[in-house]
Amino acid sequence: MTDSPGRTDKPHPHVLPDPQALLDDIDWASLATACGTGESLPAALALIIDPDPAVRAAATHDALREVTHQNSIYEATAPVARYVAAILNHPAIAADDSDTPPRRPTLVRLLKWLSDTAYDADDEIVAIGEHQVPGFLDDYWEMRAFRDLRPTIFSAVHPLLGHDNEDVRDAALIAAIPLAEHPALTEHRTELVGHAHRLLATSTDRHNRDRVLDAMKAWGYATRALENATDIAARERYARLKAERDSWWAPDGTGGYSEEPPF
Repeated sequence: MTDSPGRTDKPHPHVLPDPQALLDDIDWASLATACGTGESLPAALALIIDPDPAVRAAATHDALREVTHQNSIYEATAPVARYVAAILNHPAIAADDSDTPPRRPTLVRLLKWLSDTAYDADDEIVAIGEHQVPGFLDDYWEMRAFRDLRPTIFSAVHPLLGHDNEDVRDAALIAAIPLAEHPALTEHRTELVGHAHRLLATSTDRHNRDRVLDAMKAWGYATRALENATDIAARERYARLKAERDSWWAPDGTGGYSEEPPF
């Protein structure tokens, strides 16, 4: 690997590298992906900013698929994330009107991938890993590389919190939340909570509402007054499912379990 994720104490947009330089300077073929090595990544990544929206859509799918499988972080994940962050404000991405199926702006798709990847490497995942395998993060350098990159990614996501398109604003917020776990970014949480209030007042998306409510609770903010009827129903359903799951796996005193799991 000839390039490593940068780290900075505070997010500044100027730390983002030139996208073409990333494609040229990294030995992509030496990096492991979900499908082998990253030899094909430079070509696919370059096409994400193609003027043709159909080409952009196909390239986005092809490139991100290379580093998306079973919530894993690969050697190529951090370099791909750096490239994605670097092109978020590219004119071709900004001008995408999503007229081409699946009629979802490339910008939203890129933000969702950054969000999903950040959650796959968040503090909860690390805590679970450390509980199961002491030294989990010490040995998982691919995840460490992505986690070190969070301030750089945040610097690209942050301006999009005020985007004119609501879908983009919401996607930027959902991406910013796990990134803000980085110690250098905790000062931004108050701002993110303000955006969370806006999302909760306007969005009906269950996934997004769960993400912001969970984040606010984790950061010590009261959320009950912000919940609507569907939030309450979802919270109660999640609690029932958790209780059922816990009961299935509860030791019965004989070395077994209280019930057979439902599979």
